[in-house]
Amino acid sequence: MEHSDPVRRTQRLGAYGIVVREREQRELLITRVSPSGYPAGWWALPGGGVDHGESPNDAVRRELHEETGLDVLEQRLVEVHDVHTVAPGRGDAWEDYHGVHLLYACRVDTDAVPHVVETGGTTDLALWLPVADLRDGRPLLPVVEHVLDRLDQLAGVWNSMT
Repeated sequence: MEHSDPVRRTQRLGAYGIVVREREQRELLITRVSPSGYPAGWWALPGGGVDHGESPNDAVRRELHEETGLDVLEQRLVEVHDVHTVAPGRGDAWEDYHGVHLLYACRVDTDAVPHVVETGGTTDLALWLPVADLRDGRPLLPVVEHVLDRLDQLAGVWNSMT
C-alpha cells in the first residue's frame, strides 16, 4: 500500500483479562471503547496499557477494576497475542502499529454487576455477554476474536483456579 503521508510507529504493551462466567450460557466480560478511545464503539476485553515500570500482573488488576469495577481474585497468564497493522489510525494519520497483548485468565465475583469506574477514559460500558451472541455483527477488536477462537481450549484454566 503506497501513501505519501509520514507513518507514525507505535508499539504498545497491554494486559487484558479474560473473565468468564458460567450461567445458563457461558458469558464473557466485555467492554466497549468510548468516543475518546480508538476505535470508538468497538468491543474489547477489559484491560489496557502497562504503565512504564508497572508489572503486567498489577496492570491487569488495575485496568480491570477501572473498566469494570470488579476486583481480580485470582489471575494466570495464559496467552500472548499481537497485532501489527499499517493503516490510517487515530485522526486518520498513517500509523505502523504493533500491539502486544498479555492475556490473563481472571477470576472475579461473578455475581457483581460490572460498571465503569474510570471517568473520561477509553471505556464507556462493561457487561457480561453470552459468548454465543458476541459474533452478532458488533465490531470486535482482533484480540477478542483471538480469545473467542480459543475459549474452549482455555476453559480448563478457570476450572483449575480456586
